[in-house]
Amino acid sequence: MSNQQPIKNQALITELSHPGRKAYELSACDVPDISETQWAPAEAKRQVAAALPEVYEVDVVRHYTALSRRNFGIDNGFYPLGSCTMKYNPKINEDVARFAGFAKIHPYQPESSIQGALEVLYNLQNDLASITGMDQVTLQPAAGAHGEWTGLMMIRAYHESRGEHRTQVICPDTAHGTNPASATVAGLDTITIKSTPDGLVDLDELRKVVGPNTAALMLTNPNTLGLFEQQIEEIAKVVHEVGGLLYYDGANANAIMGITRPGDMGFDVVHLNLHKTMSTPHGGGGPGAGPVGVKARLIPFLPTPIVSKNAKGDFFLDASIAPQTIGRVKGFLGNFGILLRAYTYIRTYGPEGLRNVSEQAVLNANYLFRVLAPHFDAPFLRHCKHEFVLSGKKLKASGVRTLDLAKRLLDYGYHPPTIYFPLIVEEGIMIEPTETESKETLDQFAAAMIAIAQEAVDDPQLVLNAPYTTPVQRLDETLAARKPVLNCACGS
Repeated sequence: MSNQQPIKNQALITELSHPGRKAYELSACDVPDISETQWAPAEAKRQVAAALPEVYEVDVVRHYTALSRRNFGIDNGFYPLGSCTMKYNPKINEDVARFAGFAKIHPYQPESSIQGALEVLYNLQNDLASITGMDQVTLQPAAGAHGEWTGLMMIRAYHESRGEHRTQVICPDTAHGTNPASATVAGLDTITIKSTPDGLVDLDELRKVVGPNTAALMLTNPNTLGLFEQQIEEIAKVVHEVGGLLYYDGANANAIMGITRPGDMGFDVVHLNLHKTMSTPHGGGGPGAGPVGVKARLIPFLPTPIVSKNAKGDFFLDASIAPQTIGRVKGFLGNFGILLRAYTYIRTYGPEGLRNVSEQAVLNANYLFRVLAPHFDAPFLRHCKHEFVLSGKKLKASGVRTLDLAKRLLDYGYHPPTIYFPLIVEEGIMIEPTETESKETLDQFAAAMIAIAQEAVDDPQLVLNAPYTTPVQRLDETLAARKPVLNCACGS
């Protein structure tokens, strides 16, 4: 049964308000009072006091602390969100990002006064190029999808520089949803190809669609089913023979670091989700980081500036490295604090450590997969990489669907895995345990999943009405989609 207690409804901060209460008390002012009319025009002055809550300091602290406890994060519990690598963020990363020499600088300072920061970025560019097998890296993109768009814009510029107007981007039916969306935003068209029954790229289907209009194939390896594309070199050959390029979606790099590299597989462009693979904060809308690496022929099209090093050993922002640049894609050099965290992560682990991360992620995924497979449908019953996909089809006989299982998992204290993705798996359940979880955690999660599968047989209504322990319980999904309530004064 559940390992959580129901959370009581919490009063709004306005409901805690009482006239005359204050969260502060200032001593008498010992400097001359300056009327606000001397620094603000009369028309800007508020005529009526703002209707702010009037509460004591301790009430404010308790209120917002209680609200924060309703958030679920990796520091609260297991977060097996397939495709998103929600793993523990080492706190040393946070400490380094708060060093005064990093946290208190400004991007408009002279280059001579921020040599340490530029050196970190220069080293990070080189580290990411080495990890991915690329020749140069831009740190500007702010997230994975932003990196996808940046890479596709460079691919488009590359073809146009050769006098070729290629407009088609090929995506397998297992692609991340951002892939076709990024292609569209980049002004390109998407062609979807079906996978084989084994869940891999169908080479025959690929050969049918490639041609003089092929700009790129967008692919991640391992793919979104957690399966490694064993014919990747042949896939690259098919695309390159018609003049197309290969784009590597780096969302699943957590499975290959230190073992193999996209550049060695034949990819020309790659983005990395540092807020996944390199364990920087993830979720809540950001910030993220999606650096893009390219092979030599695409360097002229990179966003500028890139951090370079001159003959004296000084670091500087280099705009000359890319004479055919697609232009700046983000202010300054991206989300500097996130890049610092990623650099700390890489340097803490080193080459052997990063390889161990991947090996442990693959081990954990295969262990959990084998424990759960007998209790669910396993459409691809073979060794996986860092994640795997099950199906909840068995539950449908009791009227229970994957969505209901996900709701019930909340009562057991777990964030649900990704569901209904990839779309080619009916009632899909996509699970990524990552390398940072212990065997005990994996066993406890497996026990919860198995228990819910049994509940679906013994008492399906129990699962269908879940969750019971959350502040907001089962919603009318259709009504919520069609008539969303975007603010609430009900206290719940």
